[in-house]
Amino acid sequence: MKKQTAGRDQLGDFATKFAELNDVVLFGEVWAREKEMSAHDRSLITCSALLALGAPQLESHLQIAKENGVTKGEIVELITHLAFYAGWPKAWSAFTMAKEIFEDQ
Repeated sequence: MKKQTAGRDQLGDFATKFAELNDVVLFGEVWAREKEMSAHDRSLITCSALLALGAPQLESHLQIAKENGVTKGEIVELITHLAFYAGWPKAWSAFTMAKEIFEDQ
């Protein structure tokens, strides 16, 4: 997995500790625990949580999921399944994002 710098890049000196926790702990340590759970599975779980929350970070995590080997079919199934638990409008929004990201598959 590539080194994460989104926290520092986006927050800089504004929220240095939060940026550090994002880059070093969340992405540097938690996401790196490949022996405990693959990045593929972490991506599926993360996209599920972000979809359920209606969080704007879903779009970037759909891209990360693709990079982690999650297929278009898996994302379509994930969104379809969650539509009944997280809400139809959230699923529509997620499909719009996913279609752009996974269009070439």
